[in-house]
Amino acid sequence: MRLTVFWERMNQQFGESYAESVAKDYVMAELDGRTIEQALDDGVPAKRVWQAVVATFDVPSTLQ
Repeated sequence: MRLTVFWERMNQQFGESYAESVAKDYVMAELDGRTIEQALDDGVPAKRVWQAVVATFDVPSTLQ
């Protein structure tokens, strides 16, 4: 998954403003206790990060 696709899905799921907040503030166990931003900065593939988002939040099947 390309990073642009990842952010498109984040914005569709949460809305643009809230997606940014979730990415920088929400610590996720699925990302080894990191935020989305930290995981992406550490080189975790966007696909794996998105899978963690799907596992954590109620993401509709159309975005999975």
